[in-house]
Amino acid sequence: MPTLLVANRGEIALRIMRTARQEGYCTVAIYSDADRDAAHVVAADLAVPIGGNTPQESYLDIGKILDAAQRTGADCIHPGYGFLSENAQFARACEEAGLSFIGPSADVIELMGNKRQAKTFALAAGVPCIPGYEGAQDLAELQRQAARIGYPVMLKAAAGGGGRGMRVVQDESDFSAQLMSARKEALSAFGNDEIILEKALSEVRHIEIQIFADTQGNCIHLGERDCSIQRRHQKVVEEAPSPILTPALRQTMGKAATALAQACGYTNAGTVEFLLDSDGQFYFLEMNTRLQVEHGVTELITGTDLVAWQLAIARGESLPICQDDVALHGHAIEVRLYAEDPERDFLPQSGKILYWQHSFAEDQVVGSTSPAIRFDHALATGITISPYYDPMLGKLMAWGKDRNEARRRLSHALQALKLLGPQNNRAYLKQIIDHPVFAAGSAHTGFLEQQFSPAVAGSESVSRAHALACALLHHARIPAMHFTSGAANWQSGHLPLSREYRLSDGIHSFAVTLCATSTHHYTVTLTAEIRHTITLTSIANAISSSGELAVSIDDVIHPVLFHIGDKQLSMLFEQRLWSFTDETYMPVQPVSHSGTGLILAPMDGCITQICIEPGATVESGSLLATMEAMKMEHALRADGGGIVTRVNAYAGDQVHSGQLIIEIEQAG
Repeated sequence: MPTLLVANRGEIALRIMRTARQEGYCTVAIYSDADRDAAHVVAADLAVPIGGNTPQESYLDIGKILDAAQRTGADCIHPGYGFLSENAQFARACEEAGLSFIGPSADVIELMGNKRQAKTFALAAGVPCIPGYEGAQDLAELQRQAARIGYPVMLKAAAGGGGRGMRVVQDESDFSAQLMSARKEALSAFGNDEIILEKALSEVRHIEIQIFADTQGNCIHLGERDCSIQRRHQKVVEEAPSPILTPALRQTMGKAATALAQACGYTNAGTVEFLLDSDGQFYFLEMNTRLQVEHGVTELITGTDLVAWQLAIARGESLPICQDDVALHGHAIEVRLYAEDPERDFLPQSGKILYWQHSFAEDQVVGSTSPAIRFDHALATGITISPYYDPMLGKLMAWGKDRNEARRRLSHALQALKLLGPQNNRAYLKQIIDHPVFAAGSAHTGFLEQQFSPAVAGSESVSRAHALACALLHHARIPAMHFTSGAANWQSGHLPLSREYRLSDGIHSFAVTLCATSTHHYTVTLTAEIRHTITLTSIANAISSSGELAVSIDDVIHPVLFHIGDKQLSMLFEQRLWSFTDETYMPVQPVSHSGTGLILAPMDGCITQICIEPGATVESGSLLATMEAMKMEHALRADGGGIVTRVNAYAGDQVHSGQLIIEIEQAG
């Protein structure tokens, strides 16, 4: 039996293993200290600890991975996507160790993984490219070339992808600062600070062509994916096929993609990415030498298993079909579910999954009477979302016989997700899918910045949530003895009961008054004008620490998903995730209008830059330091003006969430 080591983690590893088992492979997982109890470890036939927590200490350590392969007798390695999947050094090391690397050759990865080299090669192959510059790296020459291209100009990390090391420069005055920032991020992410320039195109579509090539010289494409919904150059929603491509344009772009693949001697799965303007002109963007995160939507409309194809090609087999056999059926849309807080500038989140359940059927046969929903994930109640890795929780996909059906199914599936824990972007994604511009199929790469405004909770929704939170926290505290004789025990002296509470939503504290008239019926007063009556309709005794309830608020029944632990309440209510703390018996904190002067790390991560020294005078909003966490860079800024009195960290330090980084003695 062939043995496949998956050099990745989480849902990525699970996706690869699912197909590998069906194809008759023994599967091997590797895991860091943080992933000891992860789902991919449990799912594998064999699992090897590789130590460490950060990617550099674990999943990016080539030596540890090859050692794990040797110890388990693995004869092939699948890199998944992310981590080492586009690392030529890793592919070459696998080849030298006698292991079959599931992907293209190291030489091709090296050629196409560098944006400068790839663009030069694409131009030579006759593939249209965005006007730009790929030459000398000195500041004066780059500025001169930017002026020649014409602003706005895009700076791009030559060795990178995924939006890292990318900046849009609007005019020459900002060029130097943006170049420095892009180079720093590129060096941190890819170990290479080389930058290329491209003309920044606006209101374009991001179209990628899925290609496959075997070792016999056959190369085909499986249509396109539209990845235009992006935030900070990172994909948020993907769909296949594109709602704007004509069959003729699909054929033209597909031929360009396969021609490029054949010109560089490509084998296995790959993606050629283009930008498409409103005139129907397309330009080469980059080639990803791996399986893409969004490959699932292609599988749904073509009825294929692309991982099975990858394994077959690595075994030396020919492609199972030719270009004329490729047929696209229906439409599929995918969203990326992230542990991030859209209301705090999408700050990545970590922490425990308090409750997880879904109420839709997954992996149904496309075209069946059941909803065609697929969710690639590694979620389970009780697991911890680590701060060391990408915050993506999973990829939710829906198929329909047409785009509208797929969109409706996906919207409903997002609503059906029952997930409590770290803040996530579920509600944000649903708003995108339901937006009329997206529904019309006319969203371009500037959609999220130019056309989309996420809805915030209205005042009535907020007051209902506050009242419900008070009722749930109160109900959970009622001693069990009060329920032993039912409501009669309450009516013999315990009710009506009135109690003052003080709750916090993490930003503001608020006082509420609760009046209980039965074991599960409450009137909650927030202000003189705002009062809600709440009945916990589906229970008549003490509630558990988590679960689903039907609650009546002002005679309207609402579903609520909740978890209570240590005076903390998390609940999914009216399509939003809410978190509250019971501060009733905590000391009252003084109100500060100007900030504390104590700059804390917002999450676990690595300090990448300290921008000030003790004694420096800063203003509110001044950049003090930068840190990297969950594959993103975050700025730490002053919360008020004053003098820096202490710096407690250095560049390169690993810090924990809440750790004091900088102290400022604030003016006034």
